[in-house]
Amino acid sequence: MARNVLYPLYQLGNPQLRVFRTNFFIRLVRPGMAQPEDTVQFHIPMEMTREDVRNYLQSIYSVPVAAVRTRIQHGSNRKRDHRNVRVKKPDCKVAYVQLAHGQTFAFPDLFPEKGPRAGGGSVEDIQATLMEDEQLRQRPDPRRPGVPSWFGL
Repeated sequence: MARNVLYPLYQLGNPQLRVFRTNFFIRLVRPGMAQPEDTVQFHIPMEMTREDVRNYLQSIYSVPVAAVRTRIQHGSNRKRDHRNVRVKKPDCKVAYVQLAHGQTFAFPDLFPEKGPRAGGGSVEDIQATLMEDEQLRQRPDPRRPGVPSWFGL
């Protein structure tokens, strides 16, 4: 039987009964240049330190971390708005996390290349199927007789 448990407010000297979530959120980023297989790149908040990143990954995600390097990436200010005033993108902090010995990371292939279609191999067959699909799409709606096609949504 599930019951709603209400924890008392924290008072100095009482045991800690509540669970706190972190105030930081980090974002995994695909690097622009080639990185070693054991290095992962994150965008982190400016207030976060190397030790915060290490503790975050080890305690929340159980990721073994060997080293953390950080740098601040300055936002560009090349764009201009409608009043010809420069608009600056915000700065961000980048963390390079080196995983422990023997650990590697690779981005999953979310959109694999599709092979050739099984239906038809020649260009004429593909063009014929595309023309049939277009003719079916342009056929008037039988539920709305007499209404021109440009009138509908």
